Amino acid sequence: RKKMELLLILIICQCTINSVKTQGVSKPNVILLMADDLGIGDLGCYGNRTLRTPNIDRLAEEGVTLTQHIAASPLCTPSRAAFLTGRYPIRSGMAAFSRVGVFLFSASSGGLPSEEITFSKLLKQQGYATALIGKWHLGMNCESSNDFCHHPHSHGFDYFYGLPVTNFRDCKPGQGSVFLKGIQKTLVIPIQITGIALVSLAIVQCIGLLKVPFQALGYFLLIITISLVVLIFFFYHFRHLNCFLMRDHQIIQQPLSYENLTQRLTKEAMQFIGRNTDAPFLLVLSYLHVHTALYASENFKGKSKHGLYGDAVEEMDWSVGQVLDVLEKHNLSDKTLVYFTSDQGAHIEEISSAGEVHGGYNGIYKGGKSMNWEGGIRVPGLLRWPGVVQAGAYIDEPTSNMDIFPTIVKLADAQLPSDRIIDGHDLLPLLQGKVTQSKHEFLFHYCNAYLNAVRWHPGNSESVWKVFFFTPNFSPEDSNGCYDSHVCFCHGGFITRHDPPLLFDLSRDPEEKVPLTPETESRFYEILRVVHQAVDNHTRSLRAVPDQLSWDNLLWKPWLQLCCSSLFQACYCDYESGGNPLEVHSG
Repeated sequence: RKKMELLLILIICQCTINSVKTQGVSKPNVILLMADDLGIGDLGCYGNRTLRTPNIDRLAEEGVTLTQHIAASPLCTPSRAAFLTGRYPIRSGMAAFSRVGVFLFSASSGGLPSEEITFSKLLKQQGYATALIGKWHLGMNCESSNDFCHHPHSHGFDYFYGLPVTNFRDCKPGQGSVFLKGIQKTLVIPIQITGIALVSLAIVQCIGLLKVPFQALGYFLLIITISLVVLIFFFYHFRHLNCFLMRDHQIIQQPLSYENLTQRLTKEAMQFIGRNTDAPFLLVLSYLHVHTALYASENFKGKSKHGLYGDAVEEMDWSVGQVLDVLEKHNLSDKTLVYFTSDQGAHIEEISSAGEVHGGYNGIYKGGKSMNWEGGIRVPGLLRWPGVVQAGAYIDEPTSNMDIFPTIVKLADAQLPSDRIIDGHDLLPLLQGKVTQSKHEFLFHYCNAYLNAVRWHPGNSESVWKVFFFTPNFSPEDSNGCYDSHVCFCHGGFITRHDPPLLFDLSRDPEEKVPLTPETESRFYEILRVVHQAVDNHTRSLRAVPDQLSWDNLLWKPWLQLCCSSLFQACYCDYESGGNPLEVHSG
């Protein structure tokens, strides 16, 4: 009988332990930290020895470092769409067929479609408090200036404090313009043609060769004049119209002020955590750092060894530390999964008008933002969850920022959507060491809407094959980027197509220096055959969807413009100044 009682006690104890373990990995808090244009080589935990990032490095020490973590796109808008939905952006219409691959204006009509299911929607349904603080860049309105069809609220976030678009050089006076060079190139020829046409019409009218109705000529001149006035007005007021801060649906600062901006974002994040200590929460803290225009508060300015860029990185690291500290303060560290990444690699072509390097460092990897060379898509991937995720572990398996979707959806006890393809895979078995190989046998690398490259990691091999169907033409040719055009483009004369495709083995050549040939790789044609079959299968899984980044959806539409006063009052307001910024210490 005593043996039976002892056995019963052991069974009860084991059940209790299992129950505790199950509860421990069920419905944790989730904090997702996303940098903007941060290079994988900018962090101490990825080898940097001159920038100080102790708080981000702490995530690596106490969690898992993913060394082959891949952004689904090398551009902001499509990468973030993939991150939120767990799906390649081509599936949601968030990959452009035109040259421009991101939203540029707050009054564009494109955006993440309402039909898409985000992890924030699913976690909200499971009782999570949800917030997005910082950069959005996935659209705002569809048909009117207050329908907010693409707003974070429409995608499962209860609370939004941040920028509807992104941080441009044009947002900060004195930092130059990302549009000026492009506008000059685009408009010079049409203006010249129009001028020549008008002069020619005037000449033939005077000498009597052709009679042009003055009314038609007047209408033509009127259209040209109105178009130029609208264009000049828009770009003269660009900062007011596109660089503003919102809280939920209300504009609270227009134009945006950079003073203590990171402190304000951090304070909002800390307050959100403090309001939700007794219930599960999802916090996406989407930093403006280190996208240009670069900025740093007085406590960090001039303190790093890498100019203003380094100051911005170190200020962001301070912010990460504040978030980790508030978790400890409320005894939430063990109940919270924390993830840190960047939306894509560093923008290596970013150089200020004064010649200062304003782009980051992609380590040994080739290329950067806008390219599918490793420097554009291999990003930091750090996950910490004390007691659940391995501490101090390194995983050199292909993973994707799309994997966050199924990982946290399952942890929240929500069901993955069954009516659509989810391209991400649950990371938890890999993070806990229960499996050693990623479920990603293939990853497809798109340059906008064009399939650029494919990654293949066979289950029975350590090799990671990467096949390029085309590559960007660097300018200058001997450089590592497209400096003449500021970013690389995806079609026409901007690329070189390869037949047969370029082949690399990233396990032996992570720098993508020497393409393999049939002479140097005996399985060359077999590898290409397998990859082409994977492409065929992937292509057949795609469905036609509206193009959210078409020219029609990209263009500025005055009737969609958000403005806290009126267009005639230059859209000005400031409900933020005068607040108490968070005290900071740069040491």
